[in-house]
Amino acid sequence: MRHDESLPPVPRRPLRLAAAALLCLGLAGCGGGEGPGPGLAGPGATGATTAPSSASPAASSPKPTPTRTASPSASASRTPDAPTGPLSGKTVVVDPGHNPTNHLHTAEINRQVDIGTGRKECDTTGTSTNGGYAEAEFTLDVAHRLRKLLRAQGAEVILTYDRDRPWGPCVDERARLGNREHADAVVSIHADGSAVGNRGFHVILPAAVRGGGADTSKIVEPSRDLGTRIAGLFVRSTGSSPSNYVGGKTGLDVRKDLGGLNLSTVPKVFIECGNMRDPKDAALLTSGGWRQKAAQGIADGISSYLKG
Repeated sequence: MRHDESLPPVPRRPLRLAAAALLCLGLAGCGGGEGPGPGLAGPGATGATTAPSSASPAASSPKPTPTRTASPSASASRTPDAPTGPLSGKTVVVDPGHNPTNHLHTAEINRQVDIGTGRKECDTTGTSTNGGYAEAEFTLDVAHRLRKLLRAQGAEVILTYDRDRPWGPCVDERARLGNREHADAVVSIHADGSAVGNRGFHVILPAAVRGGGADTSKIVEPSRDLGTRIAGLFVRSTGSSPSNYVGGKTGLDVRKDLGGLNLSTVPKVFIECGNMRDPKDAALLTSGGWRQKAAQGIADGISSYLKG
C-alpha cells in the first residue's frame, strides 16, 4: 500500500486514542505474542505444540548493525557509540516476539511462569503464513530494521535476543530485561494468527494491574502515549488500516493477560503488525519493502514519544 507523503507532520503533543483511525481517513490506499486475545485463532493461539516453518520470503533482511543484546543466556556486548542525533542518551529495548527454534524446545517453553495475574507458558512458537514464513523470522527482521533506524538517530538499542539462544527468552525474562536497562521505551514486535478476513494492525497497551510481582500503575499512561503515537505513525508509514477485529478500529487494545506488559516497570507496548493467516495481510508481511515501512512507522512513533 502507498505511503501518502502529503500528510502533515504529527505534533509532539500526545495523540488521542483514535489517532490511528483519523490518520487512516487521510490515506488514499488505507484498507493486521505471548498469545492472542479473546476470539482470536491461529496456530499461535494455544501454546507451543505446532512447529511453523522458518522459510523466509524472497526479500532478504538487511545485515544487522552492531548492538547490544540483553540476553540472560549470554553476556551483553557493548554497542559502538551511536551517531549523535535527536535520540542521543535514550535507551530503547526492542523485543522480537518468539524465537525461530522454540518449536524444538516445547518442554522448556511450555514451562509455566508467573505473569503477576497468574501463570502462563514461558513462550510460544508464534504463528506463520500459510506459505510457511514464521512469525519469529518476521519479528527478527523488523527488529533489525528498527534497530538501524533508531541508532541512526542516536539511540542506544538493545535487543532482548538475536539468535543467541535456542529458545525463549521467557515472557517474564523479556520484561525484566527492559526493566534492568531502565529503558526509555520498549516495543515487542509480533504478527497475529487470526481468521481469514481479519486484517490490519493493532498496538497492545498495558492494563492497570496490581498483583503478585506486577504493578503497572506508573506505566499505563506513558505506555498509552507511546502506543498511540506508534499506531498513528504506523498508519502513515505503511498505509495499513487499524485492525478490523480488535480494538474497535482504533488500532489500540488494552490487555492484562500478557506477562511482558504486566511485569514491566518502564513504558512498553506490543504491536501486532498484521494477520499472517489472511492472504492479503500475508502478502504485506512477506514483503521486504513493506517490512521496512513497518519498521519506519514504529521508529517514527518511538521517536515522537521520546522527543515529547
